[in-house]
Amino acid sequence: MGRHLQVAIGQYSDPGRKEQNQDFHGVCVPPEPQLSAKGIAVALADGISSSPVSQQAAQAAVSGFLEDYYCTPDAWSVKKSGEQVLTATNSWLHSQTRHSPQRYDRERGYVCTFSGLVIKSTTAHLFHVGDARIYRLRGGELRQLTEDHRVRVSSAQSYLARALGMDCKLDIDYLALPLLAGDVLLLATDGVHEYSDADFVAQSVCEAADLDAAAQAIAAEALRRGSGDNLTLQLVRIDELPDPEANEVFRQVAELPCPPLLDARDEFEGYQIMRVIKRSARSHIYLALDRESGERVVLKTPSVDLQANPAALERFLLEEWIARRINSAHVLKPCAQTRQRQSIYVVTEYIEGRTLTQWMIDNPKPDLATVRGILEQVAKGLQAFHRLEMIHQDLQPDNLMIDSSGTVKIIDFGATRVAGLEEIESPIAQINLLGAALYAAPEYFLGEAGSQGADLYSLGVIAYQMLSGSFPYGTQAAKSRSKAAQKKLVYQSVLNEEREIPAWVDDAIRKAVHPEPLARYEELSEFIYDLHHPNQAFLNKTKPPLIDRHPLIFWKSVSLVLGVLLLLSLLTRTHGLH
Repeated sequence: MGRHLQVAIGQYSDPGRKEQNQDFHGVCVPPEPQLSAKGIAVALADGISSSPVSQQAAQAAVSGFLEDYYCTPDAWSVKKSGEQVLTATNSWLHSQTRHSPQRYDRERGYVCTFSGLVIKSTTAHLFHVGDARIYRLRGGELRQLTEDHRVRVSSAQSYLARALGMDCKLDIDYLALPLLAGDVLLLATDGVHEYSDADFVAQSVCEAADLDAAAQAIAAEALRRGSGDNLTLQLVRIDELPDPEANEVFRQVAELPCPPLLDARDEFEGYQIMRVIKRSARSHIYLALDRESGERVVLKTPSVDLQANPAALERFLLEEWIARRINSAHVLKPCAQTRQRQSIYVVTEYIEGRTLTQWMIDNPKPDLATVRGILEQVAKGLQAFHRLEMIHQDLQPDNLMIDSSGTVKIIDFGATRVAGLEEIESPIAQINLLGAALYAAPEYFLGEAGSQGADLYSLGVIAYQMLSGSFPYGTQAAKSRSKAAQKKLVYQSVLNEEREIPAWVDDAIRKAVHPEPLARYEELSEFIYDLHHPNQAFLNKTKPPLIDRHPLIFWKSVSLVLGVLLLLSLLTRTHGLH
């Protein structure tokens, strides 16, 4: 059996010398598969003493974080999940203050400090705002990991600079750091950490019968040293870090065999193979009949060439994992798995239609309205990926299907990058599957990671190809492997005498496929909007010279003028001789 994430937890909270305990704390250790997918969440909050409702704020902050974090998509990174949850909590607390009798005095509103952490795989993710603290105890050394958000006016006077609910906007610190077995993470409110001694903390953790006893001993020592505030302390000891195969995808790679090569009429795990759709170096794709439901489905198995490649098999299985988390009419849907699998394969819906590649062959000169409609559907599918912090990375006409009703669907996720899965340690080397070179964003050729802007670039290239039959930089973009080379790329206008395309549509495509990622649109929706509506910024710009707009026409004109001049010169010389 492989190792799994195992921790020991100790907690203690007491009003101390105050009548009311305005601190709140909590821990959530979920069962599998959430333990691998989302990790363990720990949080504490400290209500400000000047507010009569700050204890409610502290409770709402901790409870909300521990509940809502696990409701965020598995595909999201811990950072995005935590920040989204805390931003929503901050907005709610600030709104509560604005609608309360304390709305003109934020020192008496729904305000609290917050310190929390998520332990996922072999990494601790810290979220912090206020003056509570998070420490790490390793090898007897106590190290503070967070900074106090408190402004010191004098040695005797200070005020809280940042806290949950204090303002409509939240500025929260985030830190990710690797863990070792034996590490102890300590979360403490200021009533504890301002009166604690590092050696005493280390000694208490090492000598106490359990971590609850250690937490109580450290809080008691802070009280003995003169603390006049509430006392709350949490200790989390890392007893065991997980083997990467604890993740469901890795388990399937390790446990399930690859299926044999299949052919028409073969019976396979409750499916009858009807015909081979496609065989490639990565996979074998079949049209099959599900004997249980009677439905036609697409059955996909790993290529026989990849059956000894664990990284490729992992990537193959991730396609289904991705598909099950995306809900969009423009993304291929996986079929429900009703039988226990005996080998590695995936089953998806069957789309009766044609690829965009074939569609472009059948429609070499589509009208602009049809092109816009197709691009808008693809953009909606991509937005479903981006909302889950997924980058498709391989958008090309072969990976787009158009069914009989005209609905466009993204059908291949083999190169998709998932932020949430990048945080899970794996013994299997992650492979970087670069998409088709003519559609890949220039930054990929520099070895840079893709972003949403890279998917936008690919969509822009497809738009250009649908309108012109060619590519915005010819084949040069795929050959440009340095910044210097990419700066020399010259966009070839999609405008020509054979097609009635507005200049502002060309400008929109030009911006979408700009070699520099920061010069492209920030959102897919902006690009789609500009394909439908003239962007005033494009209309107001200085008209570029003819050589840039129509280089072929420019050189033909130059040649014509030179020819005329040469003819006149010859005529003049001939006349002179006579």
